[in-house]
Amino acid sequence: MERHPIGDLTEVTLTKIKEMVDVNTIVGQPITTPDGTTLIPVSKVTFGFGSGGSDMPLKEGSGFGGGNGAGVKIDPVGFLTISDGVVKMLNITAPASTTVDRLVELVPDIIDKIEQLIEKHKKD
Repeated sequence: MERHPIGDLTEVTLTKIKEMVDVNTIVGQPITTPDGTTLIPVSKVTFGFGSGGSDMPLKEGSGFGGGNGAGVKIDPVGFLTISDGVVKMLNITAPASTTVDRLVELVPDIIDKIEQLIEKHKKD
C-alpha cells in the first residue's frame, strides 16, 4: 500500500515534538544544596497538534497540499524536596482559589502530621 504524504508530514511533526519533550523536561535533574537537601524541578507540559491536507485532481495524476502545526507549553510547577529522608512538594504556583482546592492541596501535609502524631504516641 502506498504511503500518503499527510502521513509523512505527521510523522516528522511528532518526531520533532518527541525531541522537545522527554522525561527530563517534566522531572528535571536533581540539585543538591550545601546542607544536603535535594531539589528536583517538576514542570507541566502541554502540547497540541493539528494536521490537514487535500488531494487535488490534475490533468496528469493528482496533487497534494497539506500542512501540520504543533505547539508546546512548559510551565514550572515546583520542586520535590528531599531532606533527612522526608519528601515534600514545594509548589511555585499560585495558591488554590477555592476552599476545596486548598483542602486537596493540604491532604499530604495533614497525613504527614497524623503520621508524626501516631509515631510520637507509640514512643510515649
